[in-house]
Amino acid sequence: MENEIEVINIKAIIKKIFQNRKAYYLPLGIVFVLSCIYIFSLPRYYSTEAKLAPELEGNMMSGSLGTIASAFGFDFGDMQTSDAITPLLYPDLLEDNAFVANLFNVRISTADGSLNTTYYDYLKNHQKKPWWGGFTSWLRNLLTFKKESSSNGGGQFDPYQFSKKDDAIAEKIRGNIKLSIDKKTGVITINAQDQDPRVCRCISDSVILGLQEFITAYRTNKARRDLDFYTALADSAKIEFENASRKYGSFTDANQGVILESLITRRNNLQRDVDLKYTTYSSLVSQREVAKGKLQERTPAFTLLKGAATPILPAGPKRVRFVMAMMVLSFIVVSAWIIRKDIHLKF
Repeated sequence: MENEIEVINIKAIIKKIFQNRKAYYLPLGIVFVLSCIYIFSLPRYYSTEAKLAPELEGNMMSGSLGTIASAFGFDFGDMQTSDAITPLLYPDLLEDNAFVANLFNVRISTADGSLNTTYYDYLKNHQKKPWWGGFTSWLRNLLTFKKESSSNGGGQFDPYQFSKKDDAIAEKIRGNIKLSIDKKTGVITINAQDQDPRVCRCISDSVILGLQEFITAYRTNKARRDLDFYTALADSAKIEFENASRKYGSFTDANQGVILESLITRRNNLQRDVDLKYTTYSSLVSQREVAKGKLQERTPAFTLLKGAATPILPAGPKRVRFVMAMMVLSFIVVSAWIIRKDIHLKF
């Protein structure tokens, strides 16, 4: 039995398409116009990137053992530390409302100098929208029966009890900021985007500052509490020592040249109490200085490998690419419709 192999006749398909070339004019023209209307209505945005290298501490595998393990394909993790919060979890800070809410009151100014306000107000009232954005906002307000006031407007602000408006602003911020970390080097990459290039850079710098403050506060939390504890004890011991010294001085001044054994005994007791209070105070001062040293030791150092620069050219949307992609897609769809009956042509 002779097997019959079916093949696609490329020449016949091209000929078929060429013969029906007029069928492309209307759909491609419509797609071109609609694509241009859509993509040119979207506001342009800018993007900037910064890289931060925090100091790592802990049980990081290094030396010959780490080299041997790497040679056999084992990865024990260069990012292992003694901290409960490892650097790999730093990007998850954007999920915390308190961290995001710290950006609400960041002062920003636009590149043209026409606006100087908070980041919260900028995202809420000064964002460019496509032409259909006004209609969707009107429809959303129409369907909203209860007008809700922003929890950022006054009173006690609770970042863990956002209003719907504040939550929407927080989601915009999360969409504008991307945090990632290199698992091998520990370098944190901060990518910020916005409709204004200067705002874009300002927010990137603010996120870097917020990260540094969070990492420093976390790494030094116990050391700071220890320092506060020994400082309070040393201050209390100093007061007790000074009181004991005043009592001893007053008693000695009032009983010069006495030979009564009871007075001599009391003077000696006061002297021993002064010496004891001084020893305690001196010991606590030493412990306080040690705590200061530990606090300095636990305070991490940061290296800014790449600072956020004010972008010159917009990062998107890619208008030409979008229109070309839609045109190619439309051409494929129309071609498939034309040759749908002739797809089984043979040589």
